[in-house]
Amino acid sequence: MKTTRRLLLISALAGAASFPLSSRSARAADVPHDAGASAQSQVERGLAYLKTQQQPDGGWQQPNEPPAITAIAVKAFVQDQHFKADDPFLTKAFDKLLSYQKEDGSISDDNLATYNTAIALSALGESKQEKYKHAMEKALGYLRSIQWTDKVEGVPANMKVPESDPNYGGFGYGSKGKRADLSNVQIALDALHDAGLKPDDPAYQMALKFVTRAQNNSETNDQKWASDDGGFIYAVADGGNSKAGEYTSPDGRKMFRSYGSITYAGLKSMIYAGLSHDDPRVKAAWKWVTNNWSLDENPGIHYGDPSNPKGGEDGLFYYYHTLARALHAYGQPVIVDAKGGKHDWRVELIEKLSTQQQPDGHWTGIQKWMENKPVLSTAYAVLSLQEAQQDLKERPVER
Repeated sequence: MKTTRRLLLISALAGAASFPLSSRSARAADVPHDAGASAQSQVERGLAYLKTQQQPDGGWQQPNEPPAITAIAVKAFVQDQHFKADDPFLTKAFDKLLSYQKEDGSISDDNLATYNTAIALSALGESKQEKYKHAMEKALGYLRSIQWTDKVEGVPANMKVPESDPNYGGFGYGSKGKRADLSNVQIALDALHDAGLKPDDPAYQMALKFVTRAQNNSETNDQKWASDDGGFIYAVADGGNSKAGEYTSPDGRKMFRSYGSITYAGLKSMIYAGLSHDDPRVKAAWKWVTNNWSLDENPGIHYGDPSNPKGGEDGLFYYYHTLARALHAYGQPVIVDAKGGKHDWRVELIEKLSTQQQPDGHWTGIQKWMENKPVLSTAYAVLSLQEAQQDLKERPVER
């Protein structure tokens, strides 16, 4: 029972709701003047709540929970202007986090090492502390050693696959994983990005092959199941897999539904790998985004659990975080939806999260993927707001 709970919790961190959501939508043509101030107020209240949840040993995880919980909370603090990575309580947190680092460079408690190591590397990278450089190099070396490829020495034999293999370029659940998936891939690529790697790094370029094969875009995807909505699915191996389920095409083929969190994961991964807006894969992904814009749910995910009236809220805070990182990376503040409506994603996301924050500063979601844990959902929400804040600084709202 404990093992199952731990696996679900770590999966929720990758990468993956909530109280009733506001139906009001902030349009680009009617932008509130205080979006940035609202975001900062929410962030400060969220961080104040998280600070009360730090454990005496410096971490944020409860017993039998993974170190990635500490890592994601730490990252939220070091990205805020009011905190420094060498503040005593954060130094204690980093010490706790690095107590899990093994000789092979992984930072984990022996469960799902890719997720744990990647999230920890992101936190270390954002700290900008020279004293963590060696630990970062070891963690980066570990991630390189578990990418499915025949082009890197030291990769486990079961993961040393040629470019024709559907797992090629991907990341799975550590060295013992049986397949790669886009959730592990996006978290690993986040870590590479946060550690300062450039888009032309071989790890990105190999991952791009996997990401391309996870897209419903038959023009560029060599998998037989690929449709043409431009979105993404969870895994490619064994004939494909989507958390949004499958359906049969008019010609009798098994097809897989795209869904929100994994589509933003795919879009972001392509941008981090250096693809431009003009690339047909990016164009197709952006088409899906504009046709399925929503902050009320993780779009498409409800098909995977049709009997659950709240199925659309599965992984909602994970979705917000992935969406915010992806759209910040893409660099287009205004989304024009399928009906021609214009949405400034930063403003709408800030407003949506303001309707969900609780009086003591925390956010919480539904139990699926452990988003009913306030520390996890609060960290996701703060990180999402920080992406919106940074994008507003880089691309101020047009009035």
